[in-house]
Amino acid sequence: MYNNNGIVKRYSEGFKLKILAELSTGNYSKKQLGDIYGIHRSTINEWIKKYDRKDLMNTRILVETKDETTRIKALQNEIKQLKELLIKKDLDKLVLDSYLEVAAEQLGYKNVEELKKNLNI
Repeated sequence: MYNNNGIVKRYSEGFKLKILAELSTGNYSKKQLGDIYGIHRSTINEWIKKYDRKDLMNTRILVETKDETTRIKALQNEIKQLKELLIKKDLDKLVLDSYLEVAAEQLGYKNVEELKKNLNI
């Protein structure tokens, strides 16, 4: 169970802005500032969001070669085509089952299985 011994830390606006200013210089990382001042990185992230300093947030940059981008697009197209084929196959099976039900009923069979057995399907 978490116990903070009743200690609640409150930071002044000036202190928060000082931390963000030090972070923006690039001399310290969030982890280093957290270690120096005893602040958790998530707290610094909250301050970054509060003061709308998106320039200080970690950003991910995805670097891809043209070949990789082309391959990804080709795979996405293939997935789309396979999904369409699967849907078509499911619909064809549904239509066939419906036809067999109607045929079994009109030909006087008890059920579709009996019709399939007589027709060797």
